[in-house]
Amino acid sequence: MIIIDDKYISDEVIEEQFVCNLSACKGACCVAGDCGAPLEKQEIKTLKKIFPKIKSYLREEGIQEIAATGTHTIDDEYGYVTPIVNKGICAYAVIDEHGIVGCGIEKAYNDGVVNFKKPISCHLYPIRIKKYESFEAVNYDRWDICAPACRNGKKLQVPVYRFLKEALIRKYGDEFYSVLDKIAKKAKP
Repeated sequence: MIIIDDKYISDEVIEEQFVCNLSACKGACCVAGDCGAPLEKQEIKTLKKIFPKIKSYLREEGIQEIAATGTHTIDDEYGYVTPIVNKGICAYAVIDEHGIVGCGIEKAYNDGVVNFKKPISCHLYPIRIKKYESFEAVNYDRWDICAPACRNGKKLQVPVYRFLKEALIRKYGDEFYSVLDKIAKKAKP
């Protein structure tokens, strides 16, 4: 276990290796699961604000789901989450010509339409954060649909934390990432 300020980070975050392989998994993390992506409280306001700007990027089924349920819903386990269509695909998901599922919000961000990349829980995956009263648990989430990403990470020798550098900096800042990187390099055999 690594402790940085009030963040308790699983050793797996620096020990396990991971690099998404979208040609193999086809973006299954946006499709599988019991609920949508977990959202932070401020992200709810952001989604409401940007929805008119990103609407043209979304699939018709996603737009209809958001019209019916709102820009977010509530899950018993995770709290605020993105809506899902037919108990599966995220309402904000898009599918490209190769059948790869991606994020409509991120497409709008990449086009310069909005300044919000996507929910931080999506950006950080396969890291999941659980908030407690006095600390946050930062854990590596194992999911069989990510087996191609694990194989790819091993082949490329990229630890989870390094694959998620941009997302970790977005969530916790440069200093946090720098400290985590130093700890990881010291721990490396």
